[in-house]
Amino acid sequence: MIYIFRVTTGQEKIVAQMLEKKAKAQDIPIHAILISENVRGYLFVESKDENAAVKLATNTKHVKGLLKKAIGIEEIEKMIKTEKPASATVELGDLVEIRSGPFKGEKAKVTKMDPIKEDLTVELIEVAVPIPVTIKQKIVKLFRKAGEEV
Repeated sequence: MIYIFRVTTGQEKIVAQMLEKKAKAQDIPIHAILISENVRGYLFVESKDENAAVKLATNTKHVKGLLKKAIGIEEIEKMIKTEKPASATVELGDLVEIRSGPFKGEKAKVTKMDPIKEDLTVELIEVAVPIPVTIKQKIVKLFRKAGEEV
């Protein structure tokens, strides 16, 4: 079954690493530990029985508690499913508008993409000397596709 641990928000990865080390050191039967960026402040731990989950949660820093009811994989799938944002449609050569940060409101041309890190390298259009700037893909919105006329 899968148990839900309440943890300090922002400490999910650290807690997961601590729980993994604790499970190995104390030979606690844990099958998997899941962190989801969509569900902040919680970890999902798969274990055969509740006693193992309770033992793992006890006296672990940043673990605030264990939810009483174990849940199935179907319920977790609903919580952790992610929809790609509209900015995922951005491609090389497209013109984008930057929505936040020091270049907010600027228009730029996409020159390089890193889908793993979700980074874009863009060149600002309305500047005297075009300088490549690397920004997160989620802070841009598509202004115009490459090849489209004004």
